Amino acid sequence: MSEDKKIIIDEDWKSQVEAEKENLSQEQSAEGEAPADPQELPPASFEMLLTSLATEAMISLGQLPNMGTGASEINVPQARYAIDMLEVIQEKTKGNLNPGEEQAIEGILHQLRMMFVAVQQGQGGGAPMPDAPTPGSE
Repeated sequence: MSEDKKIIIDEDWKSQVEAEKENLSQEQSAEGEAPADPQELPPASFEMLLTSLATEAMISLGQLPNMGTGASEINVPQARYAIDMLEVIQEKTKGNLNPGEEQAIEGILHQLRMMFVAVQQGQGGGAPMPDAPTPGSE
């Protein structure tokens, strides 16, 4: 009979700890705090895929500092590759995206193409990307 009480006490303790964890989690999310585990990654999603490729392109266009060096560096071939990858995703997902996703990829590609053209004109080298709008053509 004493063993049954230990199990009941143990279960009460576990449920109390779980309730405290849940309350702490809710408080952190309400306060906008980062997750307790800094290694925790956001859930995989179409938006995260677009964001990661767009970020890579922006770093390569010198719009964001390189996380490794902290410096803004321009790498036109790498930027072109990231933008081309987004175009491949756009082409391969055509007809399978919801309107918000279509609008997101269109907007991202438009902005990146404009940045690409501006960087190329600033460097004075190379032809603009194929299908990239040129200033004044819109």
